[in-house]
Amino acid sequence: MSDRRTDPTFGMCRALADGADLSSFAGGPFDVRAVVAGLRIEAKNGFLLDEVPWQSFPQGGRVREAVHLLRTGAPAGRSGAGVVGGMCADDMRAAAALAVPFLIRIAADTRHPHRANALAEASSPARARHFGIATRDALLLHRAATPYDDIDDYDEYGVEVTGYPAGWSVAAARAAITADTALLQLLLDDPDPTIRIDAAYALATATDRSLAIRSAFRTRLAAEPDLFVRAALVLAVAEYTRAHPHPPTTAWMRERWEDRTAAPEVRLAAAIGWLCLTDDAAPDDLRATVEALATDDRAHAMEVLSWMAFAGGSGETGLARCVRKMLHPEQPDPDEDPWAPHR
Repeated sequence: MSDRRTDPTFGMCRALADGADLSSFAGGPFDVRAVVAGLRIEAKNGFLLDEVPWQSFPQGGRVREAVHLLRTGAPAGRSGAGVVGGMCADDMRAAAALAVPFLIRIAADTRHPHRANALAEASSPARARHFGIATRDALLLHRAATPYDDIDDYDEYGVEVTGYPAGWSVAAARAAITADTALLQLLLDDPDPTIRIDAAYALATATDRSLAIRSAFRTRLAAEPDLFVRAALVLAVAEYTRAHPHPPTTAWMRERWEDRTAAPEVRLAAAIGWLCLTDDAAPDDLRATVEALATDDRAHAMEVLSWMAFAGGSGETGLARCVRKMLHPEQPDPDEDPWAPHR
């Protein structure tokens, strides 16, 4: 990894550490939100990577190369997979956010051999500090896009390991996803269930406050044959509603976990979603439903859902961790071991 002090943004980050006002840099060349907003549609559609100021952000050259390799579709392109997600796991999202429009377009190409890899990467920069998070108040928590002229601190996301404002990176990635919701909504009908799950996971971070995205989730849910995709769509509705409150949807979520004719995976997703959308005490019937349905086998099977995969940790599956954190908060965490296999 190159010395971060050679990144053009280092001067900004150093100035911020020395007490400079963050808002003085808003909208400038090192504000990744402004850069993403300024990308021409022709540059995105034509993969004109040289129009993107990758080098202005930490590890930008590495991200550009990853996008290029993925775009080629050649076997060597597989080496580009995992770069964006890996950087986000390392708490560096600014340059990764620049890749989002291109990753979505690779995913939308039904003939592209690496489309699933690209889509799996696309939403990584749009979430921060979500590994091992499984509490009611934090699992599906979003922050809305922050206007350039309304910043007086780092916000709740703080800074990345490079010193870059993490909230700016997340907001840029979510804005990029929002700009391409039409492409992602098409992927909700893709023949590949993995693509449908990851499309829902990405769309759940969109900042569009219209009813179109919520309606798209529910429309697809009505036609969806795969039970894990149905569970993903329910969690996507919940996450989107957490960011854009809609009381009728909260009531709808309760109806889903109460529905005894629904698949157990769907009922569990709805129960988790409902718990995250309300401060009400968990009803006895919800507790009974979850305790009966949340078997070890089902918990492991539900790891195909990114929400669950990322919620787990210390040997716990995501579902088990959610059940413990949401319904039994008095129980202590297991010994922290990030490399422990899920039991």
